Amino acid sequence: MNPNPTNPDPSSKEALAASLVIDGPGLIDGGLFGLPFSAAQSDLVLLPVPWDVTTSYRPGTAEGPRLILEASTQIDLWDRDVPEAWRRGIHMLPIDAAIQARSTALRAVAEGQIEAQERGEAPDPAALAEVNAGCEALHELIEACAAELLDAHPHVGLVGGDHSTPLGFLRALARRHEGFGVLQIDAHADLRPGYEGFATSHASIMHNALALPQIARLVQVGVRDLCAQEVEVIRGSKGRIACHFDADLQAGRFEGATWAEQVRRILEPLPQEVYVSFDIDGLDPTLCPGTGTPVPGGLSFAQVDYLLRALARSGRRIIGFDLNEVASGGSEWDAIVGARALWLLSIATFLSAPAT
Repeated sequence: MNPNPTNPDPSSKEALAASLVIDGPGLIDGGLFGLPFSAAQSDLVLLPVPWDVTTSYRPGTAEGPRLILEASTQIDLWDRDVPEAWRRGIHMLPIDAAIQARSTALRAVAEGQIEAQERGEAPDPAALAEVNAGCEALHELIEACAAELLDAHPHVGLVGGDHSTPLGFLRALARRHEGFGVLQIDAHADLRPGYEGFATSHASIMHNALALPQIARLVQVGVRDLCAQEVEVIRGSKGRIACHFDADLQAGRFEGATWAEQVRRILEPLPQEVYVSFDIDGLDPTLCPGTGTPVPGGLSFAQVDYLLRALARSGRRIIGFDLNEVASGGSEWDAIVGARALWLLSIATFLSAPAT
């Protein structure tokens, strides 16, 4: 099913790849997807961010990187478009226990403020300031880490955590690219400014990302839960935001439009370089029942598979991606789907930039 090295410590990436029994059983401690490549041996390096401080409904997404890592060894690694993608090397950095501990501590503070507001009480400004400072410190850390990874590797991705986590990564990419687009797969628009008093809330990631002038276009797919303020932001964006509401996509399907036709319309406004932001709740919640804020409706896995492969085949280049909001919900199903979503994002990235 997954690779098993006959030589556990070869000196080069090529020697290691040659030693792998790719159809063998997955090793429990064999690395992401069972691949034993080091970061130095990998074209794609993933930054895990175990963080869910501002989750507004239910926590648990800080466990996402660990859950995905554990489920990933059960994935068979042959792909119809990139049959030997694994040879390019994929590595997830160690999950930082200090980040997770800080998330747990700040989550307790944030939760108290969320509960106070739900009771109709005013939040504590000092507590909000503490949470906001802690979140900004995380984004600065992620920006620095991402910058180092981008200097050293052809491809970088991020595994959250809640959907606030990629802000630092986007800032690092903005320093390297004059202009790029964002393809967001999500049940939510995430365009709220400072939701619940938290400046970089998971519900504000795209509001904050659009403060980067390098993001030329934001294309949202599957959105089906948003507020009136966000609708006005979309309408007033002068085309910078193109939102493909789930209801409209489903109506098109009912009225005879093929998914291929809809995907062509979705991709049309995106520029040459594209960042993919994948909140797992963009999927039908039967695929991710444990996610922080599940919403009925959504995309099938097959639809997302087609969309991302179409993006990769369109001549555009995927310059980075994130996968967020995976949580257990008391079963392994979310992790299984999350691991396969991460494999799909990896495949699409390689497909958009073939090995030289």
